[in-house]
Amino acid sequence: MSNYPSIFNDVIGPVMRGPSSSHCAASLRIARMCRDLMDGHINNILIEFDPNGSLATTHKSQGSDMGLFGGFLGWEADDERLPNSEKHIQTAGIEVIIKIVDIAANHPNTYKITLSNEYETRMLTAISTGGGMIEVIEIDGTVVSMHGDYYETIIYCRSQRSVVEYIKSVMDCDKILCHVGAVSFIQIKSQSFPDKTMLNEIFSFENVSAIKMLHPVLPVMARKNMQVPFITCDKMLEYNEDKNKSLWELAIDYESARGNMSAEEVFEKMRSIVHIMNDAIETGLKGTQYEDRILGSQSLQFKDKLAADKLVGGETNNRIIMYVSAIMEVKSSMGVIVAAPTAGSCGALPGALFGTAHSMKLHEDEIIKAMLAAGLIGVFIAAHATFAAEVGGCMAETGSGGGMAAAGIVVLKNGTLKQSIAAASLALQNSLGIICDPIGNRVEAPCLGRNVMAATNAVSCANMALSDYEQLIPLDEVIETMKEVGDRIHHTLRCTNLGGLSTTNAAKKIEAMLEEQPGVFFKSC
Repeated sequence: MSNYPSIFNDVIGPVMRGPSSSHCAASLRIARMCRDLMDGHINNILIEFDPNGSLATTHKSQGSDMGLFGGFLGWEADDERLPNSEKHIQTAGIEVIIKIVDIAANHPNTYKITLSNEYETRMLTAISTGGGMIEVIEIDGTVVSMHGDYYETIIYCRSQRSVVEYIKSVMDCDKILCHVGAVSFIQIKSQSFPDKTMLNEIFSFENVSAIKMLHPVLPVMARKNMQVPFITCDKMLEYNEDKNKSLWELAIDYESARGNMSAEEVFEKMRSIVHIMNDAIETGLKGTQYEDRILGSQSLQFKDKLAADKLVGGETNNRIIMYVSAIMEVKSSMGVIVAAPTAGSCGALPGALFGTAHSMKLHEDEIIKAMLAAGLIGVFIAAHATFAAEVGGCMAETGSGGGMAAAGIVVLKNGTLKQSIAAASLALQNSLGIICDPIGNRVEAPCLGRNVMAATNAVSCANMALSDYEQLIPLDEVIETMKEVGDRIHHTLRCTNLGGLSTTNAAKKIEAMLEEQPGVFFKSC
């Protein structure tokens, strides 16, 4: 990501299918950039995962393979063909080999990919940084940094000065970078690709051997000289001293500056996201079917018990649990969801906000405001901690979702800015140190329970904040602590399937059963 996260890039999004944004959506984006590097013409692919990373044990079961195959084929992250992407890539005649080898990866989600056709061979190394966000860190063995938020033009040439001088004379680029090594190339970051005349002129230079154009894969672009009004909670409060704005209004100020959009565009973009989330709830509550999963449509059982008055607790809390469950079931059945902030934690935030809003019979616009407020809390987390369970445990995913939701619920109740921030701080404090240990190597359990816990924790903390309970630790300091705690969580407890509940006898039996017969737990609704 850039130094300034976007609500729609980093926090609430992408719109996707699959169990994990770090695996499915990120891998698809990486593969889309690989496809561009090969001009869309790929015959053979070698994918290498480090044995000490998270992908060695999870690449198949959590959707990395599926996302990669879809991306190599040029699909979007919500394409309905994704569950069958392996079959489609075989039909396309592309040979794929996956190896687990020591690639000296420094990041647990590292993809090293070698691509070839009858004319050329290229290599790309990238990392998934959480919530579907990526960074390409090497091309053809040369260090780069690409986040998918620019039009990237790569010009392979040994002697670069004359080519660079020409580009500067005819094109307004955000940045031109010269890479010299075993393979030398010029990298242009811009708001659009060079036009055809310019490309032809560049290619006419004697030392230019190839030109590659990699499209952006994020919805909100970066740009040169980009500025935002604040990037921490403290700075936001300073900015707001003479404005008296609510958290959702401050979110619009931030995202308008970050994405170069009008306030209305930001609001309506969030409306489209809210519609997708609402559709996921409705879809889940009708029942979902998918063979390769552990848990079925349990939200239907909850719905029946709630209607029969056989559950304890208030109507709002129970509605939230039902909504969280419905969304998680859509995710696990390969339906369309919004990673918010990740796919593994996609139920907590919308479940909490929609459940509260529907119980209060609020207008859709109020949900949009609450979601914007939650998104801004997420910006602070993305900028100074992480959403990746592979880096920070489940605290980074469901913990973040709960903190965001708590602030949003306060907005739904017309609480003050101070109360919104306090709610987020309290909820995040309650989630420190939660590990990530999916059962059966699937993003279903204890993920569902932790999403429910995050959502109900959000309600409790929102009510505490609305009652003016003291947060004690400022939000910025809690987020800093999240980062410190995440760094200390042992790698076996960070979504690697190597610790916690993942390694219990029961979990290993479930995993073995799923390997032998993916539909063994399937029950028709």
